[in-house]
Amino acid sequence: MPQRPRNVLDRLRTPRRFPKFLKAAAICIVVGGLLSPISATAASGIVTAADATAANDYCGGQCSDILPPGENGNATLAQILLNQAFGTQPGHAEDQLGPYADLATGYSGLTDTKINTFFDDASFGVPSGQVASTERPAGRSDVTIVRDRKTGVPHITGTTRYGTEFGAGYAAGEDRLWLMDVFRHVGRGQLTSFAGGAASNQGLEQEFWRNAPYTEADLQAQIDRAVAAAGDRGKQALDDVNAYLAGVNAYIDASDGGRYFPGEYVLTGHKDAITNAGTIEHFKVTDLVALASVIGALFGSGGGGEVNNAVSLLAAQSKYGVAEGTKVWESFRERNDPEAVLTVHDGESFPYATKPDSPQGEALPDAGSVTQEPLVYDRTGSAATSSATRASKAAAATALTSARRGMSNALVVSGKYTASGHPVAVFGPQTGYFAPQLLMLQEIQGPGISARGASFAGLSMYVELGRGQDYSWSATTSGQDIIDTYAVELCQDDYHYLYHGTCTAMDRIEQKNAWSPTVADGTAAGSYTMRVWRTKYGPVEYRATVGGKKVAYTTLRSSYLHEADSIIGFQMLNDPGYVKGPQDFQSAVQHINYTFNWFYADSRHIAYYNSGDNPVRASGVDAEFPTWAQADYEWRGWDPATNTADYTPPSQHPNSVDQDYYISWNNKQAEDYTAAPWGEGSVHRGNLLQDRVKKLVAAGGVTRSSLTKAMADAALADLRAEDVLPKLLKVVNSSTVTDPTAAAAVSKLSAWVSAGARRTETSAGSHTYADADAIRILDAWWPLLVKAEFEPGLGSDLYTAFTGNLPVDESPSAAHGPTGSHAGSSFQYGWWSYVDKDIRAVLGEPVQGPLARTYCGGGSLSACRDTLISTLTQAAGMTASQVYPGDDQCSTGDQWCADSIVQRTLGGIKHGRISWQNRPTFQQVVEYTSHR
Repeated sequence: MPQRPRNVLDRLRTPRRFPKFLKAAAICIVVGGLLSPISATAASGIVTAADATAANDYCGGQCSDILPPGENGNATLAQILLNQAFGTQPGHAEDQLGPYADLATGYSGLTDTKINTFFDDASFGVPSGQVASTERPAGRSDVTIVRDRKTGVPHITGTTRYGTEFGAGYAAGEDRLWLMDVFRHVGRGQLTSFAGGAASNQGLEQEFWRNAPYTEADLQAQIDRAVAAAGDRGKQALDDVNAYLAGVNAYIDASDGGRYFPGEYVLTGHKDAITNAGTIEHFKVTDLVALASVIGALFGSGGGGEVNNAVSLLAAQSKYGVAEGTKVWESFRERNDPEAVLTVHDGESFPYATKPDSPQGEALPDAGSVTQEPLVYDRTGSAATSSATRASKAAAATALTSARRGMSNALVVSGKYTASGHPVAVFGPQTGYFAPQLLMLQEIQGPGISARGASFAGLSMYVELGRGQDYSWSATTSGQDIIDTYAVELCQDDYHYLYHGTCTAMDRIEQKNAWSPTVADGTAAGSYTMRVWRTKYGPVEYRATVGGKKVAYTTLRSSYLHEADSIIGFQMLNDPGYVKGPQDFQSAVQHINYTFNWFYADSRHIAYYNSGDNPVRASGVDAEFPTWAQADYEWRGWDPATNTADYTPPSQHPNSVDQDYYISWNNKQAEDYTAAPWGEGSVHRGNLLQDRVKKLVAAGGVTRSSLTKAMADAALADLRAEDVLPKLLKVVNSSTVTDPTAAAAVSKLSAWVSAGARRTETSAGSHTYADADAIRILDAWWPLLVKAEFEPGLGSDLYTAFTGNLPVDESPSAAHGPTGSHAGSSFQYGWWSYVDKDIRAVLGEPVQGPLARTYCGGGSLSACRDTLISTLTQAAGMTASQVYPGDDQCSTGDQWCADSIVQRTLGGIKHGRISWQNRPTFQQVVEYTSHR
């Protein structure tokens, strides 16, 4: 892959070469830092605490969790300079990174007694001998923050609800203030003005603001509606938020006055290191809505991509004719593939967004007429460079695709199949790797709140993924379709449209940003304006003609203008008086309008529920394609003023209690439940979990360690090698391989498959893969074989269109997803199912839900074999330098480094690379021993 420009998450890294005045000042600053307070805890003067071990913990010491790199995500300027110069880490900045990384080579010998070698004890409270510090934030008498020695996690205990939430806000400020500030500006489309004009900063703010172009009035209205709709719980949520913000802002004032605020404020020009001049802006309620819109867009907004679907359908119909082209398209779309791995696998059907028998209201574009709506105008200075325009193009592609990088996995087993008779769960969100991490750990104990776990920084008034007194919960991204594309017919000019027969002006929403060079970001001065044209059917994303009529394509998602609504569900999950069993859990997550799969385990039950506001579509509307913006085809009960509609009832969402086991890795939820992304066919990374957990359950006696080992083993597996390569080799070996290069490659690949098809080091820390040649060969071969297998039959236009719907590959070293390469998560999207089905068809093996045609060698086994051997020989001849070209992290040809995970810097502290694992970022291992 070509060397990337400074990555979206590298942008805030302090330059390795400091300006001369900083070099000279560094020692003075360090000394000053040692003589002045470096944390509010130290300043409080409270160093001891009574035994905080909780009596309301029913996990019996069998709850564990981990969240790399570390709890401490704030660093003073002195600490940043020390880290940049010498690699010195602030306390608790990376003490969870080593244990997390070590599981990759240590899981094979894992036992229950060794789990906390790789995880941390997630019991409530802190034993007195493990108390590192105790503080009463802002001198309050109604809340205490205790931090443990091992990880520095805040354990917040309040005697009043206000005090509890004030403490949660104060702890958030202590651990993630800079990150919170970054993401409130991302959500508002103001990142470049705040943190600098690096091309990656430009791309990031464009990606999110395109889909959530909110005004201040929009943000406030969302709060007002969410509170009003939820009654007493809504009022309590607002009170909680205000108390939380009071805590955050109290920390801002304390750290500003004590001069121990995050050093990034100095490096980005917001504060003066000498005079302390400058301001750290207080947080307000609307900031949290902006922040929530970023998190929801990243992980909880399934759907979209209807225009791309239409483009590929038209290409298929152009190639084969309407009837046959539609058949081919549908076979690649795999809406409801009978071979797809399912989370609810007991045969229950949950029809949603299924293909209508007689589609109505489709508004397919005229061929070649689609253009993307511009977002950026009036570029000046560095905003007009080629790197800036490339970042804009990439941001638009990410924002408009249906292939959202869901990530996250879950393995949950019923007590009927465990050694103890109690359910066991290993689960967590795969949120990428950042420094500081997007999530933060905490424990909150107060009136109506009792939980420990992870929350997104700035939204940590409640634990969002974690445990209660006698239950744990987690989530994976589900991706069902809650976004539709409407074709609005234009009238008068390009900025008016017909709404129910009336020519209506579009709303023009703008955000103007300008920046200058800083120490943290030396990008030259520049500016631009982001402009979105907004209709009642959502923002305009494309322009086209339909039957010769000019239209604008808009996107409307059910969570648009409702970013704050999910707070009620999280409030319920934290309330021990509300959640007492699986049905209560399901009721709580029904209040979360983002698209997630939710999992639950206590000492007796396991459960699952798929959340999201699934709109009820008009009869005959096909959610796959653009629809005319007319009353007959709108969501049923839709009110454009509030963007509310009729939603499918909870019973129609995939849900289950006490199935034998659940697995999820962003795979298909249940029979007939259509998800928006492509690629949910016969081979999916969910199969890596399904195969291992099914085997464990069949044997019985599942333990925490055996389920963790199953997860860890799947985390190192190459999906292509485990599930597709054996079939490819079967074709290749259907006759004797005479070419010596191909024969040697076949031998290496076969040996790798026999060894388990893992991408793993020869030994811990070797930075060299076992079976390195085989891995290199497959990495080189896969894109070559896919193109040679399918492009001749599909034709270049249709093949290109389909690759726009679903990328060919997503290996660990590929630059994919919102964080580029080095992101851990892999094998979510790719053509492995297509290759699997096509090769089985060539071999004459049974295929359920086959592709409409056989492509490899035109269906001839010998011709297919020739294609595979030809491309395999080509791949085998490629050097490591050709396969792994190097980037800003790795030298050319370094295979291990190309795969490695990087904690992408969102601030001034850097961390070392770790070996690749495909697993959750925050992860829990739980087995409750009793229940209230």
